Amino acid sequence: RRRYYDQLCESTLAFMQWRSAGLPFADQLGRFLHVPAAPASEAELDALRQELRTLLNALGYTGDLEAQAAGWQARNRVAPDEIADTLATLCDEAWDRTEQVLHIPAPKSDGMQVTGVSGVAFNARCNYLERKVELNIDPVLTRPGLKHLAVHECYPGHYVQFKLREVLYAEGKAPADNLLSVVNTASSSPFEGIADHGLFLLDWIDGDDDRVQHALTRYRSGIGTVAAWKLHALGEPDSAVRDWLRANALVGGEGWVDNRIRFIAAPARAVLIWSYWWGQGAVTSAYNAVPPEHRPKYLQYLYGRMHSLQTLTLFEA
Repeated sequence: RRRYYDQLCESTLAFMQWRSAGLPFADQLGRFLHVPAAPASEAELDALRQELRTLLNALGYTGDLEAQAAGWQARNRVAPDEIADTLATLCDEAWDRTEQVLHIPAPKSDGMQVTGVSGVAFNARCNYLERKVELNIDPVLTRPGLKHLAVHECYPGHYVQFKLREVLYAEGKAPADNLLSVVNTASSSPFEGIADHGLFLLDWIDGDDDRVQHALTRYRSGIGTVAAWKLHALGEPDSAVRDWLRANALVGGEGWVDNRIRFIAAPARAVLIWSYWWGQGAVTSAYNAVPPEHRPKYLQYLYGRMHSLQTLTLFEA
């Protein structure tokens, strides 16, 4: 707890300085999120491209990586009039799978409902207070992509995080700061990482299409950090950054490029894209390091309190 609060206080002091006098973008990364002040490297992105090429080759897609990704997207695309029902069905299964590894202290009727939105700065958002998954319908959406969103936004992701924190606080088992969800702090990377770890926690990687989606999620988080760095640290014009994102996106279409630009252009959330880049790897690594017999207790530790990247590994069985 001391480690977390020390880092949270530094995040808060940095936020105050940013609001009052400004703070260089690199310092925002180091002091808000406590991550290295650099975007994903070209070597890291190349490794993800190679992982994608290997998977897409195995699935029988031909051509260069861009052509392979386009073919994969076309094959897995969900028709617009089927999106809401597809996501709702995936959420229903995600709830059942979550209950097998982590009890949700609520009836399924308390869960999330899907509503489509357009022209927003996110792929999807968990509006916990209204029990709505606000799904951006502008990008091209695939079934593996919707499956990722079901676990990230709902179960065992953000809905479960909020629900457990709420219940544990009401029962006197967790401190009041569990009720906070604040962007650009020491807790941001673990918060997003817990949600992105969902498919692994549920053992719900059904085949290479899910592996492609996972690699794409990692890759697009990575290029998001590069785009944000170009825009805010290097001062490149919006049009150039947009062109770079479009050339490197692989999937999602213009709708995805639009929402990423909106996301990284907002000063209040510009560094938040790094929380996706750093979060899942840290959470998955910490979880896998725990002996299987202690993982149920680790999940209580993971979901029952606020974390920084450093506290994820401080669990004692």
